Amino acid sequence: MSSSSSSSTTRSLALATTYVVVLLLLHVPNSNAQLNSTFYSTTCPNVTSIVRSAVQQALQSDSRIGASLIRLHFHDCFVNGCDASILLDKNGTIQQSEKDAAPNTNSARGFDVVDNIKTALENSCPGVVSCADLLALAAEASVSLVSHTSVVHEIDVITLQSGGPSWNALLGRRDSLTANQAGANTSIPSPFEGLANITSKFSAVGLNTNDLVALSGAHTFGRAQCRTFSNRLYNFNGTGNPDPTLNSSYLTTLQQTCPQNGSGTALANLDLSTPDAFDNNYFTNLQNNEGLLQSDQELFSTAGAATVSIVNSFSSNQSAFFASFAQSMINMGNISPLVGTSGEIRLDCKNVNGG
Repeated sequence: MSSSSSSSTTRSLALATTYVVVLLLLHVPNSNAQLNSTFYSTTCPNVTSIVRSAVQQALQSDSRIGASLIRLHFHDCFVNGCDASILLDKNGTIQQSEKDAAPNTNSARGFDVVDNIKTALENSCPGVVSCADLLALAAEASVSLVSHTSVVHEIDVITLQSGGPSWNALLGRRDSLTANQAGANTSIPSPFEGLANITSKFSAVGLNTNDLVALSGAHTFGRAQCRTFSNRLYNFNGTGNPDPTLNSSYLTTLQQTCPQNGSGTALANLDLSTPDAFDNNYFTNLQNNEGLLQSDQELFSTAGAATVSIVNSFSSNQSAFFASFAQSMINMGNISPLVGTSGEIRLDCKNVNGG
């Protein structure tokens, strides 16, 4: 090969490489470039262990707290991005708290644990770690610390093993100065909504169908109040009959837990098989028509939906679900963060500074 031909080939390879790099850069969301897993490596190097320790302590007395903390992060990110606006109390500065929005009132919980974590962080690294990052770290710890099930089919044994999926939470968010109660009422997916509406709400914040199914898998643990699914038990969509997609024996069980005209705040397990473990049984439940919420079951029971094949995949492969869940949590955590000099680092997660 001549030197000119070799030189031409080298230039072509360089251009091709540059083109690939540019394409890769174009596919990196802006927030990814601004958030990173080592944001506090010099300013608060123990941030992860501090959060993890507090979550572990909370789990010892409240098996629900992991699911509750993930839900706070989820409900925060869907309203104006992941900015800890959900944590702000109503006061002189905040006229309408997101805590009082329909999806959160008498439902969102774990605020006391958030305050405990913040106190520990302030004692170690005063004025450094944002409440928004606290929620992201608490969500990761809640999943990775909770046991998961391992099924050995040959001898039909189910064992509990330590830890759900884990991931390196991206950090560097700052905290909002305002809340958006109206946004919370309209942007957060509802358990009563159909798949098309929920898909639209995910799409509106840049999340796709795989994210929708993976993140719904967080309902592998935790509880739901009767008021969030009782419409399926007696008079579904005004038909005077139960939701036809409900497994009949499961329906009977739920009617006992939530009798007609009974307490709307009574609790049922989101996952009837392994209610406190983080595993893929949630998806098997959907295949058996044993999803608790309408928004859960529609992932599998909506004819022709793209979600059905993803449910089947996650049901048959827990590792695939874990990997997708971790990536989708990172994707959700990247929704419109406040960075740089925007917002502030709240000293008390319930109140804006000086508020």
